Amino acid sequence: MLQISHYTKQYSTGGAKAVDDLSLHIRPGEIYGFLGHNGAGKTTTIKACCGILDFTEGEILINGMSVRKQPLECKKIMAYIPDNPDLYEFMSGIQYLNFIGDVYQVPADMREKRIAEYSADMGITDALAEKVASYSHGMKQKLAIVAALMHDPKLLIMDEPFVGLDPKAAFILKKFMRRFCDNGGAIFFSTHVLDVAEKLCDKIAIIRGGKLLADGDINTVKGNESLEEVFLELVDDIRVDEDAAQEGEKHA
Repeated sequence: MLQISHYTKQYSTGGAKAVDDLSLHIRPGEIYGFLGHNGAGKTTTIKACCGILDFTEGEILINGMSVRKQPLECKKIMAYIPDNPDLYEFMSGIQYLNFIGDVYQVPADMREKRIAEYSADMGITDALAEKVASYSHGMKQKLAIVAALMHDPKLLIMDEPFVGLDPKAAFILKKFMRRFCDNGGAIFFSTHVLDVAEKLCDKIAIIRGGKLLADGDINTVKGNESLEEVFLELVDDIRVDEDAAQEGEKHA
């Protein structure tokens, strides 16, 4: 469903690479977690997958179509939920959802059904008549989730989707994510919440400094340890190597 092949992003000629030669394959039915510290390259990669950022080298395919060469076709079958939704605040919630429905040409009867179902799931039905400007961050996140589902996407790409959600909404979102993938969809999402990733994901990738450290089936990656232990061990190993290299340079 989503294939990232030798993806590299360099913001300036001769500058450091934000992401360096990354290859991942997210298949239908999989919840794929993307883990790493702030600045590791997660959001840069996610925005490239959505066609928001161009890239220096490599290719990104969605259902076999190039994000670069066929951006509209790719966006018709995917949805992106950022960590900080930037919504049209002058609209009411229901106006915003209908606007998204118009963009994706969702038929009226189907639109009405999906708005009712997903808004009830997210607990925002009573707030749809209010202006988006009056929403809290969590409410905006819930509205963005409902909007993302309007056109029945096959691929969901999410950047820290649990930020700002209350426990009930987070629980509902996790259940939906599992059901979405069980029905043939695919999810690629970043998170700092390692225990959520460990319980929810089928596969994970760990990135640091733009380089892939580990990826694959979650049980294979973590072995007999917790995901938190494996993550910290990998990150600490990289830090030790970097410190040793810097020390060597000083004495060279």
